Amino acid sequence: MRCPFCQNEDTQVRDSRPTEDGASIRRRRQCPACGARFTTFERAQLRELFVVKRSGRRAPFERDKLARSVAIALRKRQVEPDRVEQLISGIVRRLEASGESEIPSATIGNLIMAALKRLDPVAYVRYASVYKDFQDAKDFQEFLDGQMSFDDDQDELDFVDKEPQ
Repeated sequence: MRCPFCQNEDTQVRDSRPTEDGASIRRRRQCPACGARFTTFERAQLRELFVVKRSGRRAPFERDKLARSVAIALRKRQVEPDRVEQLISGIVRRLEASGESEIPSATIGNLIMAALKRLDPVAYVRYASVYKDFQDAKDFQEFLDGQMSFDDDQDELDFVDKEPQ
């Protein structure tokens, strides 16, 4: 694996262990050229997934992009990193287990919203404000008013295929 600091082509694995959820392997690496240490994660990929954007354009699914959007919603929130990793891994597993290789972006967005709603209500509203393109405070109020009447026991799969408003 290439060193992210000096771009040396060869790095050495110093430590390797499974993550807590057992879904990936964490490897500590060291570059013999510059001495830098860094961590990599190895995960099984069951199938190659593509995201179908609203415009109809297809793009490869990027787990890191999913993780970045969740991290932005959770910024400055007191949520354990392991719980965030479990959330992301759970979404990816559901997408892979769906049997579909092309996933509408709305499905991914709705899965993220359902997971964030259970994990952290503030992050859920933050994500929704971007995902649903809130323009002013009235949009927040309407969204929150609608959430008060939403049945929390309803399975998120009931609304996964609905387009965002």
